[in-house]
Amino acid sequence: MALDERAFFTERPEQRNGRYTCPRCRRVNDYQLRWMRRTKKDRPPANADPTDKAKFAKLRDHLIRVDDELTCKTCGKRFEIPSMHSLVFVDQLDGLPRVDDEEDAAPAPRANTAQAPSASAPGGNTPGTPAPRQRKGYAPPKAWR
Repeated sequence: MALDERAFFTERPEQRNGRYTCPRCRRVNDYQLRWMRRTKKDRPPANADPTDKAKFAKLRDHLIRVDDELTCKTCGKRFEIPSMHSLVFVDQLDGLPRVDDEEDAAPAPRANTAQAPSASAPGGNTPGTPAPRQRKGYAPPKAWR
């Protein structure tokens, strides 16, 4: 007899942030979504048959979304989460912040991205810096204006 899938995992609730747009008022807000983290146990259960052991070898840690609907923070109407991703593998989430991580982490210092005035001045005789090229009749696309 096949075992239930939950016999292979340890379940733990978790919250993550998500940014969604309300379909009614078209406002974008950040929401906290509830997820269930399923972590694979270190060995299969004792009563597992060979087919269960083969399934266990292929299993991976994953998250299952618990919330299917959200309430808009602006208009108060409920809407369905417009994503097909109700199951996400943990190895695809490496580097993404969790709600708990954001509260504990200090803000990262911003790097100075401004250029020095001499580097942006046209016609500078700085070695290794080519003069800016301009094409005749060039206009950026309308989406950039």
